[in-house]
Order: sequence, then structure tokens, then C-alpha cells
Amino acid sequence: MTNVTILVDVQNVYYTTRQAFGRSFDYNTFWQQATEGRNVVKAIAYAIDRGDEKQRQFQNILRAIGFEVKLKPFIQRSDGSAKGDWDVGIAIDGIEHGKDSDVLVLLSGDGDFDILAKTLREKYQTRVEVYGVESLTAQSLINAADSFTAIGNKLLLK
Repeated sequence: MTNVTILVDVQNVYYTTRQAFGRSFDYNTFWQQATEGRNVVKAIAYAIDRGDEKQRQFQNILRAIGFEVKLKPFIQRSDGSAKGDWDVGIAIDGIEHGKDSDVLVLLSGDGDFDILAKTLREKYQTRVEVYGVESLTAQSLINAADSFTAIGNKLLLK
């Protein structure tokens, strides 16, 4: 059986599906598609914790599906800007778990992950599958992956 690691950039998915479709991502359908006929080695969803109840409920849904949820605090800077991304954490976990997997599924359109995809493919012969909103996914990431699945109606909540 194929061993798969799944990494989800929750903020990226939330904002890109909202911007492109005005709808939310369907994590249950994604899970079924990404794991079909595969053994899940690790599945991690990376999110920002603002501490509100609705967000906690969403995180519990992700856990019930099968994801480990890693949280980072939301940081509001004095100039009004905000910080809260998981790029380094996703990259480190991607190497750590991806090197021992046949496939790494990355749910993000962030071009910063093209280096991760190239490294896994070239150094560890790990197949990299990227899911993202096509118009908002970096071309460099699409090019670095073995396959790209565009998020569309099938992967969105009604």
C-alpha cells in the first residue's frame, strides 16, 4: 500500500477558496480523495489560533477527520499588521515525514513550497501532489509538483 503524508496550509486554503469562489473548502471530500487506497503516515493541518469558539469547532472537525492540528498564535503588531504563517513548520514537517512517504500531498498554493516539492522529489523520490485554487496557486509550485489538482466545485462546500 502507498504511504502518504498530507500537509494542509489552512490559512491559504481558507483565503484562496473564499477569494476565488466565495465558498469554503470541503475537507471531508478532500480527505477521501487524498487517502483513497493509501496508508496515512501523517496528516497535519496548520492553523492560526485566534481563540474564538467557531475556530475551535472547526479545529475539532479537522481532528475528527484524521488531521493533527498544529496551532500558532495570531500576532497583531502595533502597526496594525498581522503575522501568523506556518511556512517554515510546513517545510520542516514536509521533509521529516515526506522522506519516509511514497507521496506527499500538499494543500496550498504558496510558491514558497516549490523548494520543498523539488527537494522531496529529487532527494527522496517522494511523489508530490499539490491541491490549490488554480488562479491563485504559484506556477513555480505547480511546475515543481508531480501533479496538480485544481480546487473546484467537487472540493467546495455547497
